[in-house]
Amino acid sequence: MAETGAGAANEPNALTESRTGAGRAEVPPSETEALQAVSRPTAGAVAAGIAVVIVLGALTRYFETHVPRWSVDTPFQRVAKSIEFPVYAIALGLIGNVVLTELALRDRLSAGFRTEFFIKTGVVLLGASINLKILVTAAGPSILQALLLITAVFGFTWWLGGRLGLDDKLRALLSSAVSICGVSAAIAAAGAVQARREQIAYAASLVIVFALPSIFLLPWLAGVLGLPDAVAGAWIGGNIDTTAAVAASGAIAGEKALQIATIVKTTQNALIGVVAIALTAYFTLRVERTPGAARPSARQFWERFPKFVLGFVAASIIGTLYLQSADKKSGAAHIAIVNDLRTWFLIFAFVSIGLEFSLRGLREAGWRPVVVFGSAAVVNLAVGLGLSVLLFHNFTV
Repeated sequence: MAETGAGAANEPNALTESRTGAGRAEVPPSETEALQAVSRPTAGAVAAGIAVVIVLGALTRYFETHVPRWSVDTPFQRVAKSIEFPVYAIALGLIGNVVLTELALRDRLSAGFRTEFFIKTGVVLLGASINLKILVTAAGPSILQALLLITAVFGFTWWLGGRLGLDDKLRALLSSAVSICGVSAAIAAAGAVQARREQIAYAASLVIVFALPSIFLLPWLAGVLGLPDAVAGAWIGGNIDTTAAVAASGAIAGEKALQIATIVKTTQNALIGVVAIALTAYFTLRVERTPGAARPSARQFWERFPKFVLGFVAASIIGTLYLQSADKKSGAAHIAIVNDLRTWFLIFAFVSIGLEFSLRGLREAGWRPVVVFGSAAVVNLAVGLGLSVLLFHNFTV
């Protein structure tokens, strides 16, 4: 790959190549310690970075609430009502990225842009709203659709990524994101395969870029094709990669479509843990195991397993048991509080993604990841439509 700046010749591709340490000059221990001391962020810098995220997150919530009100009785009313918080958060994060870069503050404050922490916390809280009993008893077709769709799309994305020479870690992130539930699945996969931050930010950016037009495209196509509400909802829920975008698109398609879309997307969300376990096993036993080396121990497997996935499962179980014991009104109110807290953490995560976004990473990645994700999105649409028609054509809401 061509150089992108001074010293780039000795740096591996940030997104598509593994860091093996090959070709790097040895640095004496004393110099290494000095460099680490210089680069170690101060508590003030971390606090300032977190403060930037919180302020931009508050602005995101403000715009999400007020833009629809400002656009009433204007040509933008319908569009404004459909735009969800990820759009505002990413946009504000990108603006903050530019401003802080111009002020030479972005690198100093970057330790406070805790993307992984915010998303992992949001994913754990997401589990509380997933009632496993409802999924098992009332959404049999959605479970079958989720299993078949995830298997087909994940397999295709993994295969195409391999054919185009993508790094296995990036393949895992893109495959999980496009086949399950976008950024949340990418984060779970990142923990399992120990991906790098720039790979996470890149995968998340692709999710947002492809999810936004889908919000409007899928309801329109459902109308053109004359799909029943249940089929339209299943198609929307199975194909759009973020829960917020699914809600926005389902609302455009109609209340009945929204209900099915939510159930289908929730079912896919519930499979995050399964995929994370499978990826942990695959990378531990196959991808990163050197020939002739002993089989990894249970402790090594546990050390690389993304622990927050267990929090996601635990929250789901606790939420299910709580809703069974509490009265319907109180249970719904308390879950709504948890969901609002989850939204805040996801807002902070999307803001941080915008703040961490790097054009250099895009240039280095080139066209291959975009082609892989775009091709997988098309396959997802086609397979998802077929499964939705097959499994939901007689389904009543």
